[in-house]
Amino acid sequence: MNSQVNDGLPKTNLYLVGLMGTGKSTIGEMLALRLGMIFLDSDREIQEGSGMSISEIFTKTGESNFRKMEKEFIEQGHPPQNCVVSCGGGLCVPQGMMEELKGRGKVICLWANPETLLDRTKMDNTRPLLQTANPLEVLQNLLKERESRYREADLIIETNQLSREEVVEEIVRRLDPLES
Repeated sequence: MNSQVNDGLPKTNLYLVGLMGTGKSTIGEMLALRLGMIFLDSDREIQEGSGMSISEIFTKTGESNFRKMEKEFIEQGHPPQNCVVSCGGGLCVPQGMMEELKGRGKVICLWANPETLLDRTKMDNTRPLLQTANPLEVLQNLLKERESRYREADLIIETNQLSREEVVEEIVRRLDPLES
């Protein structure tokens, strides 16, 4: 295993996108530590800034207001370099957002099938879109709706059969050629 350290030079931001349950926050923290970068989670930053949970934002102000908060975070809520940013699952979907992310850094999509996602999220009641009688159907529909946007990422990493450590190693291995 080759170990990368922060050599003091600015690094382009890395944006992790994908559906809920793909591991964006967990992988993002590990990747940032590995690369000597700052880790930020867009959902966490929005929650801290608003004083509300994501569920409360959805309930009290609506999804469109939440998407506006995500856009503001990407445009002005984080440093222009040296960050690994875990993006909310729908952040890159609105028109112009994937392009905005790519203009600010490299976009990495973490991918998993709906059954894997359901298994990873079934005990988590903080995900407002999954609070339904058939969360698997919701995940299947979300993946179908968002797949074309996710596939526009600079890198796509299949996470179904990989450990967290293997996902980080795969990202680092595949990032090297992009940086040259």
